[in-house]
Amino acid sequence: MTQVDFYILEADSDDARLRLACKIVDKATQLDHHVFIHSTSDEEARKLDELLWTFSQNSFIPHRVVREALPEPPLEPVLIGINQQPAPGRWDVMINLALDVPEFFSRYERVAEVVDGNTARREHSRERYRFYRDRGYKLNTHQV
Repeated sequence: MTQVDFYILEADSDDARLRLACKIVDKATQLDHHVFIHSTSDEEARKLDELLWTFSQNSFIPHRVVREALPEPPLEPVLIGINQQPAPGRWDVMINLALDVPEFFSRYERVAEVVDGNTARREHSRERYRFYRDRGYKLNTHQV
């Protein structure tokens, strides 16, 4: 069964939220996991694309932004999808940046929900937490 981790930031900042997503990606790829980032807009995907090049000195995480379904598994260990399902292949971790629970979340061993201090996003995260809890998923909360 999928394990769901909520990473909670005090800061009310898109930048802090996306930087935390990059840190999660970095740790997951060091453990040889394949990661799908479920983003919600072209702008968010573009920022993530840039951050994965620059968020940490001397680091680059191979990744690709996908705007449409891929016919075969990609070579990159990290995909940034924009409001779409992941490509075929092995995907161990999903980082959800959307306000809702994606219908395909249960394909993953782990789901990382990144929550910042924004009041509206925080309320949506509480709804997602209840969704997972009411269905019996193992939940962890991490104050960052």
